Amino acid sequence: MRAFIAVARESSFTGAGRRLGISTKLVSKYVQQLENQLQTQLFNRTTRSVSLTDVGAAYLERCRPIVEQVDELEALVRERQGALAGPIKITAPTGFGSTRLTQALIPFLRQNREVEIDMKLTDNRVAIVEEGFDLAIRIGALRDSTLIARKLSDMPLILCASPDYLDRHGRPQNPRALTTHICLVDNNQREINVWRFKSGNQEHVVRLNGAIQTNSPGALAQMAIGGLGITRSPLYAVEEALKSGLLEHVLPDCKTDVFGLYALYPPNRHLTRRVRALIDFLASEMGQQA
Repeated sequence: MRAFIAVARESSFTGAGRRLGISTKLVSKYVQQLENQLQTQLFNRTTRSVSLTDVGAAYLERCRPIVEQVDELEALVRERQGALAGPIKITAPTGFGSTRLTQALIPFLRQNREVEIDMKLTDNRVAIVEEGFDLAIRIGALRDSTLIARKLSDMPLILCASPDYLDRHGRPQNPRALTTHICLVDNNQREINVWRFKSGNQEHVVRLNGAIQTNSPGALAQMAIGGLGITRSPLYAVEEALKSGLLEHVLPDCKTDVFGLYALYPPNRHLTRRVRALIDFLASEMGQQA
């Protein structure tokens, strides 16, 4: 079953072997044994591609939770016998994952030497359940989902630009002035070309000249440092540049949105003690950093 699931995920026997740490020949042998046992063909095979048959797709849907339950049962037994142990597969945004998340994981892993972390960093949305992740770290407004979310901390959004850009184009005195500036926009957000601000009891909705867009807060920060425009980025992405003077806080008296930092996990999966311990640890660490 594990070999079959790996081939289905990778659409490749070679890729499945790499994922499982065994030879391609052994993966093929296991899948063949499974097909013989079931007396059906699970994959369509050609020299160029491997794809599920209709029966294979139906079998995958039912066997994946069985394998997960076996893994959870084994982990539960091991964990009750002593220290936290076993794998945790995490996905997180690239910039945040390579900085703050990694910094938080280091002491956790030092304390729990038998925990194994498999971390995939990407600024694209991933299918958490389908790709077998135990945990996803997300920043921003959560989309409708069946996933369970736990808030770890707030993540302020900072409006900023390089001093050079502001010297050349002027420093905005109110949110409306942003419409005359080049704005560097995070296209992960629901309202790509809209920024909202509060000043006293007034709310300002600004429609932007979003000439430059990307899905990476880290890239936005670098472009702002390079003098390309004004960006609104999560604090973690611009904090060091603000401290060093490479970036300057714009409209500091106007409050903009505050994003949440969340840990998400599938609702139908037993939350192992090691995953629960990691979530608790991250909540403690991130709460102190916010």
